[in-house]
Amino acid sequence: MTKRPLSGIRIVDLTRVLAGPLAAQSLGDMGAEVIKVERPGGGDDARTFGAPYLLDADGRPTNNNAFYLSANRNKKSVTVNVADPAGQQIVRDLIATADVFMENYKVGDLARYGLDYDSVKAANPGLIYCSITGYGQDGPYAKRPGYDAIFQGESGLMASTGIPDGQPGAGPMKVGPSISDVLTSLTATSAILGALYERDRNGGTGQHVDVALLDSTISAMSHYAQIYLTGGVSPPRRGTQGNGGMPASMFPTADDPMMVTAGNQVQYVRLCEAVGRPDLITDERFVNNLLRVEYRDELTVVFNEVFRQKPRAHWLEVLDKAGVPSGPINSLEQTFADPQVRHRGLEVKARHGLGTEISLMRNPIRYSRTDLDTYAAPPMLGEHTDHVLKDVLGYDEAKVAELKGGGIV
Repeated sequence: MTKRPLSGIRIVDLTRVLAGPLAAQSLGDMGAEVIKVERPGGGDDARTFGAPYLLDADGRPTNNNAFYLSANRNKKSVTVNVADPAGQQIVRDLIATADVFMENYKVGDLARYGLDYDSVKAANPGLIYCSITGYGQDGPYAKRPGYDAIFQGESGLMASTGIPDGQPGAGPMKVGPSISDVLTSLTATSAILGALYERDRNGGTGQHVDVALLDSTISAMSHYAQIYLTGGVSPPRRGTQGNGGMPASMFPTADDPMMVTAGNQVQYVRLCEAVGRPDLITDERFVNNLLRVEYRDELTVVFNEVFRQKPRAHWLEVLDKAGVPSGPINSLEQTFADPQVRHRGLEVKARHGLGTEISLMRNPIRYSRTDLDTYAAPPMLGEHTDHVLKDVLGYDEAKVAELKGGGIV
């Protein structure tokens, strides 16, 4: 069996909630051994974020809820009281065996436990130590707490999302999922992989990686941010309209709405011909994309009237045959029932510690040789404590019993 890309890499994951756990999960999908350290009794804060929960054999809800399940597959759970000196020593012992240590405590918090980078790097010079915080390790806001929606607001993302000014319901809009956390997880994953490569292939050593939710979200503003940096004016909210080739919008049909994007001149011509409006090809307002962008609202009104004439299924078939990008507005139920989604296997099954089979999301990465086809269910709280203490750290039975008796693990 071909090894997964990160086989042999050990990660100690002291992160909670979403951004850090998602990054560690991705690394675990790629084959790294991820040891998740949780608080005894309660565990990761995400375990208490509400229904739906997995049920135990008696039909009672457990602390394994959907939020936690989304970010913790392919990990081992160890419970350790990090506030106790004995618990801190366990974490230091784990760090000494690790390639990567991940944490998302407030800036400076782990120094009081002797678990900051300066305190642990001497015992493991090759350690990649990744800190994930709201604002980064320095600057006037460094010590502030924060959550996803705060960074959606501060980054300009929320002001760029929502119904345009002058229309009913206008105003900034939060993106539904915790997108700042998700984006930050991708930043952290890339940063850790880069640091590992530099250490192992370019003659480097370990280092401290500083990843911030605000930085990651602003970076993900991409062309929106560059519009401002180039022209000095923030782009307005566009609702469902796109920002490149036009028309690009959610359009009403005789029944359900759909998305259509004519991203270039060829697709625009095909679109006009497919819907029986070749006159729009030579309309002086719309003859090229620069003009279509200028007259985007007028163009949208025209196609609103066109598409209202027939049902969505008709238009999707017509546009698909014409080679014009289009698609339905799916619920998640419809998404996971979609033939393409099912073919790509984006829902996977895993056996959970409760004795039930659960559905999880597949990692979207696909390699030609080293497929990411191993999906261990997110662990029960403390499920692997004995294994890690005995088999990874080499603690004997007496010491493990002492730690349990003292409430350390």
